[in-house]
Amino acid sequence: MQLVKVFGALALISLLSACSWFGGDKIPPDIPEQVLYDEAMTALNNNSFSLAVEKLQLLEARYPFGRYAEQSQLELIYAYYRNNEPAASRAAADRFIRLHPNHDNIDYAYYLKGLTSFEEDRSFLARFLPLDESQRDPGAALDSFESFAILLNRYPDSEYAPDSQRRMQYLKNRLATYEIHVATYYMKREAWVAAANRGRFVVENLQETPAVPDALAIMAEAYTRLGLTDLADNSLEVLRLNFPDYEIRPFSAENRGLLYTATFGLLGSEPAVPARPTARTGQPTSAVASEPEQPRRSWLNRLTFGAFGDDGKPAESEAQE
Repeated sequence: MQLVKVFGALALISLLSACSWFGGDKIPPDIPEQVLYDEAMTALNNNSFSLAVEKLQLLEARYPFGRYAEQSQLELIYAYYRNNEPAASRAAADRFIRLHPNHDNIDYAYYLKGLTSFEEDRSFLARFLPLDESQRDPGAALDSFESFAILLNRYPDSEYAPDSQRRMQYLKNRLATYEIHVATYYMKREAWVAAANRGRFVVENLQETPAVPDALAIMAEAYTRLGLTDLADNSLEVLRLNFPDYEIRPFSAENRGLLYTATFGLLGSEPAVPARPTARTGQPTSAVASEPEQPRRSWLNRLTFGAFGDDGKPAESEAQE
């Protein structure tokens, strides 16, 4: 019986030793604070951002009140940003701002937070392909704009203020273009009030952007559709005085019938050209009166997609013949 106990104790010791051999309870060695910080800075300088994140996290965990604690938290924001971890970078920036509201380099934290959201808004495909950014969700752009705005308001003399201001102008144009895209969407669905409100938001809050003339034109057309001629006249007057070379175009969609759309124009009636306001009077005018009359297509021409049959002649010419 005693022999069994001896063998059992030896087996238990062997199992515990095996766990330690395979790293089951491996404890990292105690590294001095200065050494950890130097290793983290070396990793950052060598663009080894994953290693830098690991070293900075270890430094903060082991020496939370050391002399490099605040600096390591600040460097960790940058390391997350360069390691393509935007959520972690913003969280680290918010934590630093909350813990050190009077820090000498807090403007750097706001700048990195805005820069992280700015780069996140510019997706990988958008950098290399001609994609329309106005159709993407502007959530990251709004976050970036807010961070840069706080930086400029609280620390106007910061060394990061000039670059933040330039990025804010870009974001302002981006947000204004997005509003015009949404307003155009509402116009095509005949949501006149929503479209007019979007256009008014651009005019009132996003001035000095290239989207302002489009916003005024949308407001004029939407107010005309609603029968609010005074507001339409005011919008057109502002548009004419400030952008005399702007060419007004309709933003609402043509009202095509379901049968016409489903048969690719073979059946059903072609839509009438919608009325649009003029730049001088603001009253609706028919585009048919100023544009050449469209020819009528024969049934054979429609059924063969234009391969056979007469291409059509204007109704007036057919009447004369």
